[in-house]
Amino acid sequence: MDSVTQVLLGIWAFFQNNILTKPAFFVGFIVLLGYLLLKKPFYEALAGFIKATVGYMILNVAAGGLVTNFRPILAGLNGRFQLNAAVIDPYFGQAAAQKAVEAAGKSFAMMMQVLLLAFIWNLVLVALRKISKVRTVFITGHIMVQQSSTALWLVLFAFPNLQQVPTLIMLGLLLGTYWAVFSNLSVESTQELTEGGGFAVGHQQMFGIWLTDKLATRMSRGKQGKKIEDLKLPGFLSIFNENVVATSILMTFFFGIIMTILGEPYMRELDKTGFAASQNFIFYILEKSLFFAVYVSILQLGVRMFVSELHESFQGISQKLLPGSLPAVDCAATFGFGHPNAITIGFLFGAIGQFIAIMGLIVFKSPVLIITGFVPVFFDNATFAVFANKKGGLRAAMLIPFLSGIIQVLGGAFAAAYFQLGQYGGWHGNFDWDTLWPAIGFVIKNFTYVGVALSIILMLAIPQLQYYKGKYRRENYFKVAEDFENAKAHDVA
Repeated sequence: MDSVTQVLLGIWAFFQNNILTKPAFFVGFIVLLGYLLLKKPFYEALAGFIKATVGYMILNVAAGGLVTNFRPILAGLNGRFQLNAAVIDPYFGQAAAQKAVEAAGKSFAMMMQVLLLAFIWNLVLVALRKISKVRTVFITGHIMVQQSSTALWLVLFAFPNLQQVPTLIMLGLLLGTYWAVFSNLSVESTQELTEGGGFAVGHQQMFGIWLTDKLATRMSRGKQGKKIEDLKLPGFLSIFNENVVATSILMTFFFGIIMTILGEPYMRELDKTGFAASQNFIFYILEKSLFFAVYVSILQLGVRMFVSELHESFQGISQKLLPGSLPAVDCAATFGFGHPNAITIGFLFGAIGQFIAIMGLIVFKSPVLIITGFVPVFFDNATFAVFANKKGGLRAAMLIPFLSGIIQVLGGAFAAAYFQLGQYGGWHGNFDWDTLWPAIGFVIKNFTYVGVALSIILMLAIPQLQYYKGKYRRENYFKVAEDFENAKAHDVA
């Protein structure tokens, strides 16, 4: 290996380990670069970097707190009753994929190389936007890692004897196309939700957001229902008009039932550091449940900090480097643009849908049993409720997450069984990975190279359909990303 190659690999390793897979620094770096391209004074660019990075760190603290506190409670049902079930959660799915890849005699380190190639391919598609019609750069680093892990197993499952280089190229193109195309699919609905917030969603439920937008719009036609923010509850029910109070009461009821079922001895074993020996079980349940409202409030604070900086600074990148482009970020960034109670309603109705579907699996003796994963049931369904409430009101905000919960369980059960990850204890579990990716995996397993080519071609056709048949006229397609208010005004005119 020559010295130039070593230097390039060293630069990539540094970027990969310190920026690309660290979403807070990745967003901060983009803000810094954007402000510099806008020729802002360095001290303003530095201030923007700090605010964006800290804001994303706050979001990460809140999201991490939600996952760390509440995922073990839901997953605890598996251990408490010795169900030998697969948990539909991206963290469990990533661990299961790693075990499967290593059991197949392959190196899981390939995952980071897949991530690099997929990201580069995303940038190429945006650079060729006049041909590809793609406007979004997927920058949610930790999600990129999770998806690269599961997608790696899907390709190895379909091509067990494929050598490393062809695997990397094939998967890089497949995953990079998904990131570019489906984050691009969320542009219109996200810009409408945020009133030109200047970002799209780059997460695990981008196809689901598009479906939600379509379904909620149809549900509202001719009979626009009340939105969550329009509700004025009478009498003692008026306390639910306060989102912190509503979230606290509903989560205490929801998690209180689950922790009571698990039992005090098991909860003490499950949470040795958080459940003090002297603490009463009822007050432990209350404290644990109230943290849900705490973390949601913290999350919204972080969103407000980093989104405002990203929106302003990315204009430098969209003007100088990738014209007409938008960053695609964590779905939680949308939580600050909807009513806070939409988040709670989405989570609760998604969970109800999941529990009903799980009971169906038990009744019909499914070969794979599913345990609710906190990440899909919260982040997917809260996101759907925020978008659904914007277009279809309260009815859509309840019904769509409920249906999503059912789909997450049934699709997760199929995928865990078909791709043989149920035996390793998990499946990715988020909406796109319970609908779109099982279909892609099935196609490439049964049609091999033709299936891969067909999947990529069909995905690349989606932006073309958006451009020629979308809700905005062709001349406004790129303006929706660059200047939303102007595009909307011209489209209406």
